[in-house]
Amino acid sequence: MPDDVVRTVPRPPSEVSAFTSDRARRRFLAAAERTAARLWTVPVAASDVSTSLGTVRVHTAGPAGDDPVVLLAGAGGNALSWYPHLAALAAHRPVLAVDPLGEPGASLATAPIPDGDAVGRWVVEVLAGVGARRAHLVGSSFGGWTALMAQRQDTEGRIAALTLVDPAGFAPLDRRFLRWVVLGGLAALLPAALRRRAARRLVNGTLLEGELLRLGIAGRGFRRRLPGPPVLSDAELAAVRVPTHLLLGERSALHDSHRVAERVRRAAPGWSVEVVPGTGHALPLEAPELVVDRVLSPATTPPDPD
Repeated sequence: MPDDVVRTVPRPPSEVSAFTSDRARRRFLAAAERTAARLWTVPVAASDVSTSLGTVRVHTAGPAGDDPVVLLAGAGGNALSWYPHLAALAAHRPVLAVDPLGEPGASLATAPIPDGDAVGRWVVEVLAGVGARRAHLVGSSFGGWTALMAQRQDTEGRIAALTLVDPAGFAPLDRRFLRWVVLGGLAALLPAALRRRAARRLVNGTLLEGELLRLGIAGRGFRRRLPGPPVLSDAELAAVRVPTHLLLGERSALHDSHRVAERVRRAAPGWSVEVVPGTGHALPLEAPELVVDRVLSPATTPPDPD
């Protein structure tokens, strides 16, 4: 499903993300199964991992090992959001493409997820459940913020590296991003030729992904109740103690990428920071080969604290 296009509704802390009915869930899962059959190009095995906040569906590809690449989609996304990357990554590393808790997918939340600590906790519990010891978390948009929350909760050192792809939480959301979301949602309903024109104007490569757009339509019976990412402080960025790649879409509607890059280079000088020319917030779909290359390339290790 298109990242950040799913409807987000005001959520009292006691509410849990869920489909509006069993029928809506069955319809979406059937659509996801059809989409996976068309988009997965390597063998993928599905399994469920129990956590304190719900059951998480994990899609596994590639060799066995305790050093997986763990793919975390943005808001409204699921494992299929990473279909262009899966085969290339799986040729080198174990890959776990996750249906995030609280997003439309096969995972099932059973408790509220009210804040960043809870978001990070379920990810760390998944890593423990699959026996990961040197995981490389790759997160796009809300999934990038999720990866950072997981690293914060990782007291056992299961996370070895991060790649954050145009992540949320680095600047306040403004009207420009909300407009991009709304216009993208409307453009998704257009015929293919008009969608291609809209994709160029909006700098939104998701609009070129017919299969993902159809899956997004099937997921309209889902109600998302997850916290909005607060802007991370300089101290929180500096506290990340694992090698980290930060990839930013030059024309992202989420934030001023050059300003974010300047701030991160100052606050967290150990990070590898890159602004990718000509790309927007849908960077993973607009430059999948570059994302794969950066995931497989070692990032700089942050310096030890004084």
